[in-house]
Amino acid sequence: MGIELLTPYTKVELDSQQTKKRKQIGLFLGKFAPIHVAHLVIADQVRRELNLERVLFMPEFDDKKGTIISLLSRALKGYDGFGIDRSRLNNRAQTLIETMRELTENHQDTDFYFIMGSDMVGYLSQHEDAVALAELVQLVGVQRPGFRTGTSLPILWVDVPQIAISSTGLREMMHQGITPQFLIPDAVLEFIKERSLYGL
Repeated sequence: MGIELLTPYTKVELDSQQTKKRKQIGLFLGKFAPIHVAHLVIADQVRRELNLERVLFMPEFDDKKGTIISLLSRALKGYDGFGIDRSRLNNRAQTLIETMRELTENHQDTDFYFIMGSDMVGYLSQHEDAVALAELVQLVGVQRPGFRTGTSLPILWVDVPQIAISSTGLREMMHQGITPQFLIPDAVLEFIKERSLYGL
């Protein structure tokens, strides 16, 4: 699978002269409540296509028990190409652009790739900090079923398998007593059952 540029005015190419001394790290922001196989497929495909060292999942919120971090830790265990970044975790005092500025300042040897679904691309395009964010990090877009958008922002579109799964839909299934077998990593599903999360 290659990089698909869906709109002619968002053409971006990776610099073939990038120095090997710089780290290439992906950032995947989300709620991950719960994390599911589509999240993992997206992260893995982007990492492979763009030859990133790692993709770091950036959860936005968690409860006092650390439920989301526990779910992420179980889903990512054993995968060296994945990790967790807590910069945005319950960090309501900072805007996204402030977090990204802090990250780039603290890791000046790293190029960051900010991974977004097409639904978030549409939202970000209307945000006042969008251009500033694009100057700090490389924006990476992936298509989500039901969301197709164009933008004038400089975005790398990466072609990934279209898997119509959402955390919202999974929570609804579980509240109805339906076990989302194969849609959530086994270790995550076991933890959900152990803690009786989302109605299971």
